[in-house]
Amino acid sequence: MENVKGKTPSESAVETRYLIMPHHANPQGTAFGGVIMSWIDIVAGMAAQRHTGCEVVTASIDSLSFKAPIRIGDHVTLRASVNYVSRTSMEVGVQVTRENPYDGKQTRATTAHLTFVALDKNKKPTPVLPIIPETPLEKKRYKNAELRVKSRKELLKQIQENETDNKD
Repeated sequence: MENVKGKTPSESAVETRYLIMPHHANPQGTAFGGVIMSWIDIVAGMAAQRHTGCEVVTASIDSLSFKAPIRIGDHVTLRASVNYVSRTSMEVGVQVTRENPYDGKQTRATTAHLTFVALDKNKKPTPVLPIIPETPLEKKRYKNAELRVKSRKELLKQIQENETDNKD
């Protein structure tokens, strides 16, 4: 049930599965990174939409780490959840797991963090409900996301100051 003060990560979480087919893979038989990236963007966008109840757009892919190859025939599970919410934007985390369909062995293949902005009917940024982490894992993800957001803002500020200092 929706909480009028906010939503929990589980209320907007999304999980989907794919089978890696030959057209998803390169000549070496491993999934194209771009295919995995597009699936990540889709599932993350769905979680952001479920959280906000409105249109969202991808503002950035803040991190994307390929940890293990995904091969033709592997089953792939993507799990997305909202980790952190600012006023009009939110960070969504996605975990990609590959599974061997014959022995069931699962391996974390990819992780990603994306920022989405909620839009109103006029396509302008609009405030969204806060996120209410409940479980220890959700609270850890929230704190880590808060650190990433703060770090990105500090880095952007330093870059802008450096660009201003270097103008002739």
